[in-house]
Amino acid sequence: MTTDVSAAARPLVYAHRGSSGAFAEHTRAAYLQAIADGADGVECDVHLTRDQHVVLLHDSTLDRTSDGTGQVADRTLDELRLLDFSSWKGARVPEAYGAKSEQFLTLPELLAILRAAGRGIGLAIEFKHPSPFHLGLEDRVLEVLRGEGWDPATSMLESVRVSFMSFSPDAVKHLLESVPAEAVCQLVDDVNLADIREELGLGALTGGALANVMKAAQAEGERILDAAEAGIAGPGIGYVRAHPGTVERWLGSGRRFRVWTVDAAEDVERCRNLGIHEITTNWPAQVLSQLLADSQPLR
Repeated sequence: MTTDVSAAARPLVYAHRGSSGAFAEHTRAAYLQAIADGADGVECDVHLTRDQHVVLLHDSTLDRTSDGTGQVADRTLDELRLLDFSSWKGARVPEAYGAKSEQFLTLPELLAILRAAGRGIGLAIEFKHPSPFHLGLEDRVLEVLRGEGWDPATSMLESVRVSFMSFSPDAVKHLLESVPAEAVCQLVDDVNLADIREELGLGALTGGALANVMKAAQAEGERILDAAEAGIAGPGIGYVRAHPGTVERWLGSGRRFRVWTVDAAEDVERCRNLGIHEITTNWPAQVLSQLLADSQPLR
């Protein structure tokens, strides 16, 4: 049985890497646009530099989203500051959103942007694994947050509601040692061998071995959610479509849901009708405009 959502309720809308449909992902412009769009929260991915700064990037390499190349972990923050992280998108950045040299962000810089929003806002931090720093990535992020005034008991930093997520069950279990379960999200998605081989350029043998590791992680992630160890379930929209029974079971057991990446109108409606609590999208303005104007966010 699906959860009936009244017309007076809507999911919270999180901007995926900022308003990344409009501007280059993880940039100052993308996050300022997300705030302007009225997003209820924003999502970011984090990596560590060689000198242990927490920076906002999805990939472990620089090649896709900058004019640099190589591993993020091999560069210092000062070296990364010299790269262009916005031009690849081909979107003109308004002067009010900062110069090209100001688009690359550290976690403290994103926190400053969110604090300046003048309203309550969510921040969902995703830990990317495998990391050369292993679980030191999580430890360093929590250290930075504590230094900024984050309260572990409530997972609040002034008006910013902080939550944490990863596909890695080891990362999730590590986070649960010091973060309330309701602020920890176990991400899950189906493993597709063909997609893995194409994305990473792997042969059949290596791709198959990696797929087996990822399938084992997926199974453990599902177990964590079945056992209610993490308070937030984070399936991709494809997983929601493919596993309606699992989704309904987790919803029925009280798991909070954060579904990604929801851009299509029919998927927005699907999530609303299911009673999904949070949806992550590249286009927060469009998604918000689709949701009922007189609705109230699900809390």
